[in-house]
Amino acid sequence: MKFLRRLFLILLLLIFLVGTIVFLNGYKLYKSAIKETSLSDKIAEIKSKDTYVSIQEVPKDYKNAIIAVEDHRFQDHGAIDIIAIGRAIVSNIQAKDFNEGGSTITQQVAKNLYFITEDDFISRKIAEILVAIDLEKNYSKDDILEFYMNTIYFGEGYYGIREASNGYYKKEPKELTLYEATLLAGVPNAPSVYAPTINPDLAKSRQGKVIRSMVEYGYLSQEEADAIKE
Repeated sequence: MKFLRRLFLILLLLIFLVGTIVFLNGYKLYKSAIKETSLSDKIAEIKSKDTYVSIQEVPKDYKNAIIAVEDHRFQDHGAIDIIAIGRAIVSNIQAKDFNEGGSTITQQVAKNLYFITEDDFISRKIAEILVAIDLEKNYSKDDILEFYMNTIYFGEGYYGIREASNGYYKKEPKELTLYEATLLAGVPNAPSVYAPTINPDLAKSRQGKVIRSMVEYGYLSQEEADAIKE
């Protein structure tokens, strides 16, 4: 019995040590990124671009679409969503594959701002969370959503909703129809797969997921959803 107790304590100590090392690596990545360019300077940099668009210039349908499909609890949680993380873990175990993530919109903004080229997945995730905490402390939910739609990649070299709207539909974001908004909302999940000019059928399939999510979370009625498909 004493042997088992000692073994258990040793395992706990090892887990603690490994966890500490992993966290410190992520913290080091975070501090290095922030030291090189502060969060406020990063935000000022992206807002200075000609293609930057304010949240007021984007259709409500598009905002609802990205929240529904990417992070439907966006307004209710902080930097991370424990419920989404738990659901993703269970789903991935059941599927025996890493096919679902638990990142919040805020975490995705953190990644887009600092860690797009970072290959160390675990360290990057920790650093993302730390930047996401800073974002939630210093900016409103509308601000964060605005940063998200201006930094995500839509394929074909288009970064941000203005470039995507101009590139795919030759129009400004405020002119997007419900059909176009729901199609574009699904692209950033996997731009090389869902870009409408590359795989129109897969893009429409992903759009279907977006529309179903909007119905599920109360952004569209089933009748409105059916009208989009038609």
